[in-house]
Amino acid sequence: MIRTAVARVPGLGGWSDDPLWASFYDWTVEHPRAGGAIWRVGINSDLRLLYKAADEIGRQPAGARILDIPCGGGVALRGLRPGQDVAYVAADIAQAMLDRTLRVAEERGVADQVEARIADVGALPFADADFDLVVTFTGLHCFPDPARAVVEMARVLRPGGVLTGSALLNDTGIRFLPLRQVGRVAGLLGPGCSSAELSRWLGDEGIDDVIIERSGAIAYFRGVKRT
Repeated sequence: MIRTAVARVPGLGGWSDDPLWASFYDWTVEHPRAGGAIWRVGINSDLRLLYKAADEIGRQPAGARILDIPCGGGVALRGLRPGQDVAYVAADIAQAMLDRTLRVAEERGVADQVEARIADVGALPFADADFDLVVTFTGLHCFPDPARAVVEMARVLRPGGVLTGSALLNDTGIRFLPLRQVGRVAGLLGPGCSSAELSRWLGDEGIDDVIIERSGAIAYFRGVKRT
């Protein structure tokens, strides 16, 4: 499974399980005031940008197909509206993550639109051009082969569709180098990439109009697949 790194720190768990870090991340996202303060102090990032990026989901018209990979604990579901009448595929390598996502979908009243799928981002079990929107929040830096992940996410995106997400990039400054190093030792982070590498990978896969917005340790990216 491509999202699983090799090393682990006992007690933290790996991405094929349900690591403590994932629960903490979800908690910060679902508590804007406290979580926003933690993001500002810890990674110098504005949590509101995540909410803004997730709003792309709510702008999809009826009948649209959306892929959320990796869905984790379902934080992106905050962008999905009850009665929106879209097909939202929440994909992850861990059944525990999918179970949490489905619980969140029930709580938010959107479970009728959500399908949970076990999936490896390096070999997605979906047809070419299957989705109108692909979202990948705080996932790219976890993959052992982020370039391959971009290839697969672009492959399943239809021409004119949007690929958007967020990631810890490798060129966000020396201040965040210890964060990346500890994450790799813990088995939670992969090799990651720089903003230049990400732009190049997206362009190579036909993703145009790429925008990358940095916010502390996190960068948000968005592009449209060439028609």
